[in-house]
Amino acid sequence: MNIILFGAGGFIGKNLAVKLIKDLKNNITAVDKSKYFFEDMDESVLEKIEIKEDAFAETSDFDNLLQGQDIVYHLISSTVPGTSNQSVAEELKANVIATVYLLEACVRRKIKRVVFFSSGGTVYGKNIHCPIKEESQTYPICSYGLQKISIEKLLYMYQYMYGLDYRIIRLSNPYGPYQRPNGILGAVTTFTYRALKKEKIIVYGDGLVVRDFIYISDAIEAVVKVAEGENEYSLFNIGCGYGTSIKQLLETIHLVLDVELKVGYEPSRKVDVPINYLDISRYERYYGKLNLISLSEGIYKTSLFLKKQYNL
Repeated sequence: MNIILFGAGGFIGKNLAVKLIKDLKNNITAVDKSKYFFEDMDESVLEKIEIKEDAFAETSDFDNLLQGQDIVYHLISSTVPGTSNQSVAEELKANVIATVYLLEACVRRKIKRVVFFSSGGTVYGKNIHCPIKEESQTYPICSYGLQKISIEKLLYMYQYMYGLDYRIIRLSNPYGPYQRPNGILGAVTTFTYRALKKEKIIVYGDGLVVRDFIYISDAIEAVVKVAEGENEYSLFNIGCGYGTSIKQLLETIHLVLDVELKVGYEPSRKVDVPINYLDISRYERYYGKLNLISLSEGIYKTSLFLKKQYNL
């Protein structure tokens, strides 16, 4: 199977590539803005994938990139939830309009399936009952979530108009190896990194915000099953299925690493949903129970990677 990953140089993309190359029938093309993004990957992985540089824009030559491909994974986003409302028009253009050009090329190149990584957090909004089901109403409060919903609707339209097959993954909050501990995304990874370095951890609000954290290898295992599966649904939540508060997360990091944490509290942000965790029963009904590693074990595994990656 010829598979192309847009956004392959990111955290999820790297872990997905590592998983997909284990199937020797797969030929993987990894696309991102710069080959530099892949420099932290093992040589044993890099020698099995083809890397192409492309900025993912309306000027991209998608027809050329998709030549001979069967499956498209769309992992690209030029923004993150915390800052996406600062330049709404620009972000919609960069993400939604560029995706339209990609989907047009997918139709022309007769792509068999598009797998899109949406958001299990931002698309649903704040006034929602947890655990959140896929059929829950979507009222995003940041443009990041709005972009994701817009692309979901585009996929439905292109399937209706042209028969373009797709799968949508509403992923919660993955963490683990290759995630950058820069505080922009990934509370588990960032907090673990700062704890190891004995640096201050910044928490927005009172620490009672609740999230759904899933270790990246568990998430990728589920993603691939959905991407390759056949059933009546094209949309699946993927997460751990239960909520953990930021205070609980901090306490777990403290216990696992056996270090005292330096925590500072900042005012809460309007883009932060107070509570969000997903109902994963649809996934488990079709693909079996998610045998997830615990948050404690995930933090430990993440700490080992960070120590090696950053010489801590």
